[in-house]
Amino acid sequence: MRIGIPKETKEDEHRVGMTPAAADELVRRHHEVWIESSAGLGAGFADEDFEEVGATIGDRDAVWGCDLVVKVKEPQPNEFAYLRDDQVLFAYLHLAAEPRVAEALRRAGTTAVAYETVQDEDGGLPLLAPMSEVAGRLAVQAGARHLEAPAGGRGVLLPGVPGVEPASVVVLGGGTVGMNAALIALGMRAHVAIVDIDLIRLRELEVILPGRVTLVHSTRLAIRDLLTRADLVIGAVLLPGDLAPTLVTRADLPRMRKGSVIVDVSVDQGGCIETSRPTTHSQPTFVVEGVVHYAVGNMPGAVPVTATRALVSATLPYIAAIADLGLEEALDVLPALEPGVNVRDGRIVNSTVASALAAPSG
Repeated sequence: MRIGIPKETKEDEHRVGMTPAAADELVRRHHEVWIESSAGLGAGFADEDFEEVGATIGDRDAVWGCDLVVKVKEPQPNEFAYLRDDQVLFAYLHLAAEPRVAEALRRAGTTAVAYETVQDEDGGLPLLAPMSEVAGRLAVQAGARHLEAPAGGRGVLLPGVPGVEPASVVVLGGGTVGMNAALIALGMRAHVAIVDIDLIRLRELEVILPGRVTLVHSTRLAIRDLLTRADLVIGAVLLPGDLAPTLVTRADLPRMRKGSVIVDVSVDQGGCIETSRPTTHSQPTFVVEGVVHYAVGNMPGAVPVTATRALVSATLPYIAAIADLGLEEALDVLPALEPGVNVRDGRIVNSTVASALAAPSG
């Protein structure tokens, strides 16, 4: 099979969908791997690194002309013309929050498989997990940086110092993003509270983080109470394939301290903060009601060397299965791929995504 790896065109995105090590594995399986020229530079890979393992460097037309196109982020409007009905696209799509992309894929007849909805029999999200780990850890770094006064924050040092209490961090959601955010915040000696609706998950976190974090069952009043004391709020809620629920409304913001910071990691699924809107690494923040909002939709793109390696380590077995067997047989061998198929034959076929896209906006 011919496998194409385009250069990402989303603003401030420096990851790439393939590493030389992964390309080597695919070439050894007798597949053709086409890499768009300079696609890997942001992640630390020169064209020569790919050529050394037998991959071919080509232009955008050649790469998008392949049977299987592997990306990191959803196609951008300048890429819609490359979508075809005899093509399989494998990437993060987040279609519930990207109706334009969903419509472009549907109109083109492209078979689109979304990393974020590939789901194993235990409910795990194996291709989302590595980027959730990265994003959760980055969320605390970003929050700590924007709490500094020159960045518009209230001038709080996350760990405090002897004689001055540390910052208060509230994490909304105890999944992979939330747990990783808590680990970093705890490592920086902040006060940490995790809010989750799932009591079983809270009990699991009690074992993972014994005695080090406040675990709170999610209710409207509990969240509102925590907001009054929070210096940093991290939105880490996920409903696979669906829009994130709104947990913090505009009316809640006046309860928060001026100069406190919200990092909404859920923004790529619509955001769990009512006032969130997608931002970029170049212009990552905006202020509403005196609260700094950080809502970069591709947070791991800030650390492309780490993130690319983590991502491709997870995606390679699925890429290899599709290339070796074709999508139909790969679905039989790897059932986790089935919910990953979001668009096929001009239809949205993942029921959760279809429901989210059919729901009225606003």
